[in-house]
Amino acid sequence: MIQSFILSDGKVVGRDLEPEALRLVNGDKGLVLWVNLSDPTPEEAKAVLEGVFNFHPLAIEDCIAPSSLPKIEDYEDYLFIVMHAVDFNRTDKFTTTELNLFLGRESLVTFHRNPLKSVAAVLDRCAKATGIVARGPDRLAHLVLDALVDNYKPVTDGFRHDLDEIEADVLDGNAADLTARLLAVRAELNTLRATIRPQREVAARLAHGETKLLRPLMLPYFRDLRDNLVRIEETATAQTDQLLISFDLYLSRSDFEANRSIKALTALTAVTLPATLVSTWYGMNFAHMPELEGPWAYPIVGLITLALTYRTYRWCLRKGLI
Repeated sequence: MIQSFILSDGKVVGRDLEPEALRLVNGDKGLVLWVNLSDPTPEEAKAVLEGVFNFHPLAIEDCIAPSSLPKIEDYEDYLFIVMHAVDFNRTDKFTTTELNLFLGRESLVTFHRNPLKSVAAVLDRCAKATGIVARGPDRLAHLVLDALVDNYKPVTDGFRHDLDEIEADVLDGNAADLTARLLAVRAELNTLRATIRPQREVAARLAHGETKLLRPLMLPYFRDLRDNLVRIEETATAQTDQLLISFDLYLSRSDFEANRSIKALTALTAVTLPATLVSTWYGMNFAHMPELEGPWAYPIVGLITLALTYRTYRWCLRKGLI
């Protein structure tokens, strides 16, 4: 699907033009053109990326082919930027969606295969605008990227909720599937950090003003974008540390439970030791055991066994084995 907006002096003056009309508008001084390609057909992508804007074939190839690595490339007349939006829900957990941007002097092209909340929010803002939306394509790009970064907060909040649940289960002793949950959340946090880190570098390059395609007045906005990504990465790192602490608590609790079981088995062995020794001694069936011939031999041996068992039980109590 192709969506387009034409802005003049920051205000929307036209929208949803055909590719032929977009070709005429592109490059018109004083007009800013934003074209959004949402899961376009090959024909639509070719008509816009090649026919209207004539982007470099390598940039088009990188745009159409999925990429797991955010990046920024300067083609002099435009910047090609690859970023990743994230989403988190209780069913699919952590997912990422690629967003490609072509930022020119008077145009912005966004390309994505799956719906994106950040792009939808700015599109809706343009559709409902009655005043100034953006005076330049760099401002439009910042609006999209800023909304993309803002959508990281529900992700970190979702991880925090999972970590609180895991910590509560560890302390309560609810260990069902706990190891699998710990490993799954750890893998997702590592994926989040691996996604954020290169995007932070992309935002840093934009904030440093390495290209003339960004106006100086926009640099503080991109520095704020970079700072937000740094904070998100620090939050993910802190959550990873919290997860490791929960894992250590889980291992300590497991060791404690194992030690309790070993202590119980040790106490049981100690309490039954007197009876085992006595029965072993008198079960050897020696031919001459004079103490077995007395009429009181059985009760005496039984009392001795009970006395030794009681003393052993008292000793286990003093040692904390029972």
